[in-house]
Amino acid sequence: MPKPPIDETIAFVPVRIALLTVSDTRSLENDTSGDILAKRIEEAGHVLAARTLLRDDVEKIIRQLPEWIDEARIDCIISTGGTGLTGRDVTVEAMKPLFDKEIDGFSALFHQISYEKIGTSTIQSRACGGVARGTYLFALPGSNGAVKDGWDGILKWQLDIRHRPCNLVEIMPRLLEQ
Repeated sequence: MPKPPIDETIAFVPVRIALLTVSDTRSLENDTSGDILAKRIEEAGHVLAARTLLRDDVEKIIRQLPEWIDEARIDCIISTGGTGLTGRDVTVEAMKPLFDKEIDGFSALFHQISYEKIGTSTIQSRACGGVARGTYLFALPGSNGAVKDGWDGILKWQLDIRHRPCNLVEIMPRLLEQ
């Protein structure tokens, strides 16, 4: 995959990101996918505004997400885990009803990148993205590889205002337009 163009004449703007891990088996002490994301977020120059881990419980996730969506110091929420097909995978069910607009291209591009690495097994992921009340939300699978694919292949670039020809940061002030 070619490196996307970055316009170095534009000043970097840090995005304030909340990180949610959804898992019945991990804790913050052994949350490797969350650790990978947290490290990449900070290395890219963004602000890790919040981080928590919740069990695969749709009600708990539904309570947490709106708190972060309505928090002025959070621009973007990235979750890891709970995007599979089992009965306990409920992140997507909690997140999608909150979307004002779905970012269909995020899922499509995620699957394209994932297919290059794991082939048809990518169909077992329901990675998704959307906008809710002016806040970006992205749900990534819980595997370390999927988190790297989602961040390194998409979010790192789209959350950088210097990315050309366009990016998600430059339209943030217009997300609540009527």
